[in-house]
Amino acid sequence: MPGAARGPAHLEVWVEDLDRARHSLGWLLGELGWVEYQRWSRGISWRHGGTHLIAEHSPAVRPGGHDRLRPGMNHLALRVPDAEEMHRLAERAGTRGWRLLFPEVHPYAGGPMHLAAYLEDPDGVEVELVVDPGRTAR
Repeated sequence: MPGAARGPAHLEVWVEDLDRARHSLGWLLGELGWVEYQRWSRGISWRHGGTHLIAEHSPAVRPGGHDRLRPGMNHLALRVPDAEEMHRLAERAGTRGWRLLFPEVHPYAGGPMHLAAYLEDPDGVEVELVVDPGRTAR
């Protein structure tokens, strides 16, 4: 269909500490098959398919970290191929500064039919690792 949307061109996350974002977010994206695309003094981008994700430390960034509970973007949801990969990444993420959210109901924090890991990086940015429906849990 002409003019139909084809998904996001890019997503941009402003960060307080670019090196910390590279260590945590860059690691996670790399594990999910995203490839570093561009790097400049105040930013870095990764790409996967036709989508880019940018982490930037803009001079206009206000201190205080991201608060996913305030108006604005709550979290980024990324697909993982299966439950094993979701669990592997959730377990290893702690070594990169991530913490598992909702551990008391993990991996069903999104409900009994939604298999996912919810992670928060040191700057308060949440990423949900979503297993496609039909994949089994460990």
